[in-house]
Amino acid sequence: MRILYDIAIRSYWAGILLASAWNRKARLWLRGRRGWYKRLAGAFQKGEQVIWFHCASLGEFEQGRPLMEEIRKRMTGHRILLTFFSPSGYEKRKNFNGADQVMYLPLDTARNAVRFTGALSLKMAVFIKYEFWFHYLHTLKKEGIPLFLASGNFRRDQLFFKWYGGWYRKFLDCFTRIFVQDESSKKLLEDAGITSVSVAGDTRFDRVDRVVRTAFTHDALDAWTRQSRVIIAGSTWEKDVQLLEYAFQKLPQDIRWIIAPHEVDQVHLEHLRRHFPRAMYLTESGKGIPAGTRVVIVDTIGQLSYLYRYGTLAYIGGGFGKGIHNVLEAAAYGLPVIFGPRYEKFREAVELSGMGAAFPVPDKEGLLSTVCQQLENPNLLKTTSEKARKYVSERLGSTVFIIDNVCKISGAEPL
Repeated sequence: MRILYDIAIRSYWAGILLASAWNRKARLWLRGRRGWYKRLAGAFQKGEQVIWFHCASLGEFEQGRPLMEEIRKRMTGHRILLTFFSPSGYEKRKNFNGADQVMYLPLDTARNAVRFTGALSLKMAVFIKYEFWFHYLHTLKKEGIPLFLASGNFRRDQLFFKWYGGWYRKFLDCFTRIFVQDESSKKLLEDAGITSVSVAGDTRFDRVDRVVRTAFTHDALDAWTRQSRVIIAGSTWEKDVQLLEYAFQKLPQDIRWIIAPHEVDQVHLEHLRRHFPRAMYLTESGKGIPAGTRVVIVDTIGQLSYLYRYGTLAYIGGGFGKGIHNVLEAAAYGLPVIFGPRYEKFREAVELSGMGAAFPVPDKEGLLSTVCQQLENPNLLKTTSEKARKYVSERLGSTVFIIDNVCKISGAEPL
């Protein structure tokens, strides 16, 4: 199986190389890994104790971020290395100041894994949620470096739990401890013979709660949204925009709209502005937002999670494509959340929907009806808002639980 795995890894690399001729993300994937050993070897002084965090992409980063911040606070003498597999994570968080070095994870080969770990004085490694790379995991285990999986989420349809998944289950034996989000994940692992498992919850709840509590002001938005009903649409794609445009045309003109596209580049921004011709970009609002403006388009990265504080309702994009984006950022502010029909794989969306704090809609008429139902009934809106906020507040504490146990198991002490 290892030979087949190595062939698959090399084939993946070859596919990326081929795709780089026309695909920007493929080019970034390759370019970002060039000269990785030289950068890594020069990133830390000899003997410096390094704690390595690895995330697949941006979503996993948001789960790992609270852990890095807690480690930074407790263990000031240690250094933090953050790696990403995907360009969508690295390119947006390559300047994250909570880590001492941010880079791409080199391709998972036996040679790369040995060189990577050999270049560092690793105290421990923390992988986030889904990342399972054979050579890195087995090298860490062989070298006796404590290895943890945080915010793990396991499903019965994964390879580990298939009748032919015995070789893949050996990946899980490499972890010193696996921290999972729920009891069902723990039971799956234990039934498969993996017993070093703890239920810790999802660190994203701690992250969104921290954002809500962070001071944030924007003079133009403060004035523009004051005493107004505001619909905030986050991470929107083309199909989402079509629904939003329909609701925008049907709803009262005193409703304010803040729309953040999933891709913040000139092409997507101009396309969005064609749907909402009199919209203003957020970066144009320095001198205030003119009277009569109904739509503000967020043309920056990293602000959306703070902007939900201005909202009355939230629409989360992606539900007509591969799946919805982060609903917790809006729910943490107590916003009723609306999204498209492809949400079943996202636990928080399913749970919020089940308790009446989130609302999947099949089409533009469904969106309009749901928005009207909430906005026209203040008591219903208040109840829905309280349910959303309570859902988040009852699930806090995962970060501290994980870091307490990681430090205890690994013997890590503040320097």
